[in-house]
Amino acid sequence: MTKIAQGSSPRRIAIAIDGPAGAGKSTVARMVADRFGYVYIDTGAMYRAVALAALRAGVGPGDSGELERLVSGLDIRLETGDNGQRVLLNGEDVTGEIRSREVTAAVPAYAAVPAVRARLVELQRAMAKAGGVVMDGRDIGTHVLPDAELKIFLTASVRERARRRYEESGRAQGLTLEMLEREIAERDRLDASREIAPLVKAEDAIVLDTTSLTAEEAADRIAMLAERAALGAGGA
Repeated sequence: MTKIAQGSSPRRIAIAIDGPAGAGKSTVARMVADRFGYVYIDTGAMYRAVALAALRAGVGPGDSGELERLVSGLDIRLETGDNGQRVLLNGEDVTGEIRSREVTAAVPAYAAVPAVRARLVELQRAMAKAGGVVMDGRDIGTHVLPDAELKIFLTASVRERARRRYEESGRAQGLTLEMLEREIAERDRLDASREIAPLVKAEDAIVLDTTSLTAEEAADRIAMLAERAALGAGGA
């Protein structure tokens, strides 16, 4: 995918990409950010970092007071490295550890805690303030960046999302495709039913089903939409 020189578009916009677990949001968002020279903000990794910190400290999602104190003191940074984005938790590289099954299973419960969401949304909005960002998650277009110039709702069938997870890491962990299908379906249920910032498509979001698309094809389609959105924003 050809990169677009920074400054070639009239305005550096904010691109919000939402969707369920396993839809390919992170991979596609990275590609789009790279094409435009934008900053990629992986909000899911930030929530994973909080879950890891809480698990290490022995603080459960039900202990809201202690969890609020914990998250208020966390330093979470996203840095671009030679092998992709690195996630730093209080200066420690936890990029690999936050993808463990223990953290993956714990994330929904911690992400539903109001104090956790409030703190991370504050950080995410600060990161996006200057524009020129691609941010992915589950409530970016509806809650974190409701004024984003381009909103995408990326989705795929449960079966396809399970297959991707299986190829990515499930096979190595000894998981079956059926196990991953059940886990993803349950994650969908939890994300859609949580009280705080549930997974809902923004009214002005464009739905992109990637079931039969490669990540490159999905990124190309979003890049085309982003170019149009940037031109429209520049003329506003």
